[in-house]
Amino acid sequence: MLNWAMASDLDRVDHHRRSPDWVSNLWRADDAKLLKLDDQSRFTTNVGGSKLRMTKPFVEYDSQRHRLLGMLNGTPIFAVEALTEGEVHDFREVAFQLSDNERDIAATAAAVTNWHRAEKFCGRCGGGTVVINGGYARHCDACDEDHFPRTDPAVIVGVLDEQDRLLLGGQATWGNRISVLAGFVEVGESLEQTIHREIGEEADIMVGETRYFGSQPWPFPRSLMVGYFARAASTAICVDADELEHAAWMSRDEVRAAVADGRVGLPGGSSIASRMIGAWLDEEPDLI
Repeated sequence: MLNWAMASDLDRVDHHRRSPDWVSNLWRADDAKLLKLDDQSRFTTNVGGSKLRMTKPFVEYDSQRHRLLGMLNGTPIFAVEALTEGEVHDFREVAFQLSDNERDIAATAAAVTNWHRAEKFCGRCGGGTVVINGGYARHCDACDEDHFPRTDPAVIVGVLDEQDRLLLGGQATWGNRISVLAGFVEVGESLEQTIHREIGEEADIMVGETRYFGSQPWPFPRSLMVGYFARAASTAICVDADELEHAAWMSRDEVRAAVADGRVGLPGGSSIASRMIGAWLDEEPDLI
């Protein structure tokens, strides 16, 4: 299962990237690599999507198009939105089978590309912005404001009752897939406050104790999923039809049986939801 708890080998070179000459010299380095993404932020891979397909930069450096993701063990890694050749996949489809380093590259490339696509104009004055810092910021000449990529935090919560059953629900658009519940953090909220509000809104369940599980970047378009387990303080479910189609408490045996006979599907292996449900199924200690 994916685990984002270790330090990343992808050095974002924050201070050096402020020099345009330094970044352009990296582009011309013999070992520089370039990852192409299409207009949906799907990146090029080998056949089957088990490895990113990166090439050596072969055109002149363009500070407005070419994004320096960082240095991976001394190798410059760039990304560009361009016409792609061969297979392309998005993060949710193939992240589970990429190496740790390639997952970091893919998540960063997709999130940065999504941000640039959406933030071409200054949110302060409405003027057009230009790319600076090797792709990690945009500058508005009209009001001299710098803008940086933003991350939208969301909580994803495995709620357990006293029998250690897991609260699982689904939306109509998911088909037969079920998952733990999640929601975006609203302005002025802590992560824990979001847990209480979201679980209450979606399933009318009150929660008590919470315990941090882990986090994961989720570049759709630029989220950070923060995982918790929580102990339910009430068990009567009343779903909000605008949020969920159905929800239920399920035991491990019930989930395994429902998956085995095809009645339900679980989240894809690239998601923290999959990792959380897997940890519960494996009865990992100290979840809550």
